[in-house]
Amino acid sequence: MSSVMRTLAVPAAALVLLTAAAREDGEMRGYTAESAKIERNWEAKFRAIPEPGRMREALRRLSARPHHVGSPYGKDNAEWLRDQFRSYGWDANIEEFQVLFPTPKERLLEMVAPVKFTAKLEEPPLPQDPTSGQKSEQLPSYNAYSADGDVTAPLVYANYGVPADYDELERRGISVKGAIVIVRYGGSWRGIKPKVAYEHGAVGCLIYSDPKDDGYSQGEVYPNGPFRPKDGVQRGSVMDMPVYPGDPLTPGVGATKDAVRLDRKDATTIMKIPVLPISYGDAQPLLAAMTGLVAPEGWRGSLPITYRLGPGPARVHLKLAFDWSLKPIYDVIAKIPGSQYPDEWVVRGNHHDGWVNGAEDPLSGLVPELEEARAMGELMKQGWKPKRTLVYAAWDGEEPALLGSTEWVETHAKELAQKAVLYFNSDGNGRGFFGVGGSHTLERFIGDVQKDVIDPETKLTVWKRSQAQAIASGDRKARGEARDRADLRIEALGSGSDFSPFLQHAGVPTLNGGFGGEDGGGIYHSIYDSFAWYTRFSDTSFVYGRALAQTVGSTVMRMADADLLPFEFGNLAETVQGYTAELKELRDNVALRIAETNRQIDDGIFAATNDPQNPLKAPKSEPLAPALNFAPLDNADGSLTRAASRYEKAYGAAIAAGADPMTFARFNEIVARADQALLDDKGLPKRPWYKHLLYAPGLYTGYGVKTMPGAREAIEQKSWAEADVEIGRIAAAVQRETELVNRATDVLEKKQPKIQP
Repeated sequence: MSSVMRTLAVPAAALVLLTAAAREDGEMRGYTAESAKIERNWEAKFRAIPEPGRMREALRRLSARPHHVGSPYGKDNAEWLRDQFRSYGWDANIEEFQVLFPTPKERLLEMVAPVKFTAKLEEPPLPQDPTSGQKSEQLPSYNAYSADGDVTAPLVYANYGVPADYDELERRGISVKGAIVIVRYGGSWRGIKPKVAYEHGAVGCLIYSDPKDDGYSQGEVYPNGPFRPKDGVQRGSVMDMPVYPGDPLTPGVGATKDAVRLDRKDATTIMKIPVLPISYGDAQPLLAAMTGLVAPEGWRGSLPITYRLGPGPARVHLKLAFDWSLKPIYDVIAKIPGSQYPDEWVVRGNHHDGWVNGAEDPLSGLVPELEEARAMGELMKQGWKPKRTLVYAAWDGEEPALLGSTEWVETHAKELAQKAVLYFNSDGNGRGFFGVGGSHTLERFIGDVQKDVIDPETKLTVWKRSQAQAIASGDRKARGEARDRADLRIEALGSGSDFSPFLQHAGVPTLNGGFGGEDGGGIYHSIYDSFAWYTRFSDTSFVYGRALAQTVGSTVMRMADADLLPFEFGNLAETVQGYTAELKELRDNVALRIAETNRQIDDGIFAATNDPQNPLKAPKSEPLAPALNFAPLDNADGSLTRAASRYEKAYGAAIAAGADPMTFARFNEIVARADQALLDDKGLPKRPWYKHLLYAPGLYTGYGVKTMPGAREAIEQKSWAEADVEIGRIAAAVQRETELVNRATDVLEKKQPKIQP
């Protein structure tokens, strides 16, 4: 615990008592006064049920053996999970899909000049970690959806392998064409690295974990500490998921047994060059053998070598071959039917597959989900019945490509469009602060839930601890907002977990959350992500697992039982205004950079140099940036702000007036489609699978979000005509949202809908 947290914890007991009393007597968004009393009673009973000891034993069982896609223990886990849900009183079944999942047949990495070196490509078992020795069941270290290949080429170092790094190499006169690029993990999602290498002509890519980012520079390495040891390797997919996730052979449709599939050669998301992840133990001899320019200071890691760019004299031979067969995946789907609104669904999910034993990723998030389900089963025995149908999922195949969730969403797309009112995702859990992102219509709602859950360390509410953390660590603007804004901001979602198909393809209102921030480590996607590591270095007593179950379960119950769905549009309008301001600033900054660069070129400042230690090419001048038409977006922003204000008044009045089943049902049917209004059937430029116009993963960031992505990326790429088109499309989506808000408000105000001519 930090000194800040120790200071905050002093008055905690008194604060909790005051908070609990205030919350008990106060209103609950979406509930009449009478309904709120009933709901608070059930939620209090629910939060008392989850048990850390049960989560510990479930984690031990689920992580006992490797359980990757297609493995025997993966299927065994799915069947065990199904049976657990059934024992809690849920209707649970397994949905199976057939997906393309390549596994290695051959891996070879050797340096052939200036000296001979063969990489081990092995993670040694540790006596302190019993499951690390299950070699016959483990997937070896590799990058899924790498191309097959047998290449020998000079080595070039490209830092994190993002587009800006190649710009820097080009300025220094270094080409990667025909080379094998070596890059370090970090700076972007791993799949971006070989993608950009290929676009610049590289014939192969190696990705290693540098100890500066992921190893001994962070602290003691495993088993003495939590950080990545020298032979630890980060497995992971390099499929081009910013184009579309899920089975690469069935984009847009569920990968059922009889689905029509693409030929593999036509699957655009499969990487075009061979790619291999390696440890820093295997990377050091390769990097040490390189000559050429000394790498810029920001490119240097923590290995005891001089980091150089190459090429030469280091030449490496990379040979990879894969089994490209279809594999079965097993989604566990459990349901409790709604007592009043069975055709409205509240969906909750966490994946169950891991790269190896996967204790932290993903099982530390799945075992709280199990406890939520058990606790709700106990409540049903006491007479509780959710008003809306609950759908709890344990997804398979998340690690390679969000396979289980994407194929399920694509299979059930029409049903989800009609029924789903919320998807809540988690993907692992740790110790510390509750981080949450998602649809900004749910920002106030999830903040209210956090005010009713107690942080197990500080005894503050989860909301209060998050507020304190924002004040302690944010910039000046963030600190001010944390102190003064009624609601804590939630993050926009990019990708990297199972929320993506729900939010960005199907338009289901979505939240994604978990605890973390106080348990660093470096065992991600390695054989050391184990029960032994997790119970020594993360949520060792599972009290934050209990807190996650309490937070997410309370969210699910509160959404399921609400009289009026608790969507709020003022924060969305404010967020849209913020994104619009960012676009304007981005356009102006790009324009200034172009103008300044052109001026310096004209003044001769950027003349090429022949300095052997720092050769630089002179850039070429560019056309000046034109003005962009932001008026439609500004107007749409203003309309949404005004509509949100009117909506809040009507919402409060309707709740105060008491239950009106017919009016409430009509209202709920409208607002549940809030994120669907922000979709566009044409999708984003170059990637029509992604349909949400406010949130998407970036084409060159991967997990990282791009807000208003069509316009933002067009401006970044200086595609000015496309930027104008995308601004107009976003404005139209915001206007559709405004119309939805007005229709919902009309219902609450009992206005007759206008007759269309």
